[in-house]
Amino acid sequence: MFSPKAIIHLENLKYNYHLLKDQLNDVPIMAVVKANAYGHGVIEISRTLRDEGVKFFGVFTFSEALELRSAGIDEEILVFCRPSKEMIEIAYDKNITLNLSDPDDLKLFRGNRFSPKFHLKLDTGMTRLGISLDESYKIIKIIKNETLKCHGIYSHYATADEGDITYAEHQLDQFKTILDFIKEIDLSINYIHFSNSGSIINIPHSSYNLVRVGMLLYGAYPSDEVSKDIPIKPVMEFKGPVVSLRNIKAGTKVSYGGVWEAPKDTIIGVIQTGFADGFPREWYINGYISLKGKKYPIAGRVCMDQFMVDFGDAEVKIGDEVLIFGQNNKDKILVDDIAKDIKSTSYVILSNIGGRTERKYIN
Repeated sequence: MFSPKAIIHLENLKYNYHLLKDQLNDVPIMAVVKANAYGHGVIEISRTLRDEGVKFFGVFTFSEALELRSAGIDEEILVFCRPSKEMIEIAYDKNITLNLSDPDDLKLFRGNRFSPKFHLKLDTGMTRLGISLDESYKIIKIIKNETLKCHGIYSHYATADEGDITYAEHQLDQFKTILDFIKEIDLSINYIHFSNSGSIINIPHSSYNLVRVGMLLYGAYPSDEVSKDIPIKPVMEFKGPVVSLRNIKAGTKVSYGGVWEAPKDTIIGVIQTGFADGFPREWYINGYISLKGKKYPIAGRVCMDQFMVDFGDAEVKIGDEVLIFGQNNKDKILVDDIAKDIKSTSYVILSNIGGRTERKYIN
């Protein structure tokens, strides 16, 4: 049966993990597996990383945390979203760590013997979730005086993956101010984390004793402005099958809008993968696929279920699978390169892989 495939190379995931662990001088890694592990499949990714030694996982929603627990992941899990009353006792029962990121959240963790662990999130400049610096002093005093189960404190960079890290350094200074206050009042907190994929590369001095890693684990860089010196390997190989071939004459229009015309007599192949499966639609303008070590241009606009390729006079047959991005023995197209061309990010492209895509895991 024809369908797009996401081949998940677990050996590359393991390689990336150990490479980054060495890069961090063995500071523990919190593997960020939210959004179905950035499109890679959260259960298989989490089990593989657990077996390699990962003791911390980060997710965004509470349902993602419950999914991991149901799959037998017993390690520490931090939920990044705001907590609700309905989560509290379940989180306590299942040993799931929640996120205190708004002053109103505090009431959920006070005066309740079934209160779960939480990490305190500070807003140092992202202006998203997080306690403001002005409010944090009062919150921290309450945590100290009422011996609440605050097991960690953290913040999130807004610009750690950019060429100019001046603002990121400002955020780090803000964070250090609060850490000094915590030390001053003698509040013991197990985990301090600020660093992410961008800051591993750009701000290595902010690792503290736990580092949240997402994109680098999956073999892509957080932006096109960071150094590419860490030799990560792509974990996902995204492919689509050739389902139709036809010879067309020069000048023949292909796909919606007729914006592409064959420059010469050629073979057009129809690939059964579309934007509903996660194919980045904007990639048709300068885009290409790879087959048997050669690159061929995309012909016309990408459709919901299919797209077309100009194969020239190549030897191609029905059932051949073209590489859309990733790497195999003969072909390589980096998702980072696609993201740069279409002015998007690897985060967007990878997390959108879905639809009718079949995932296959290989070691």
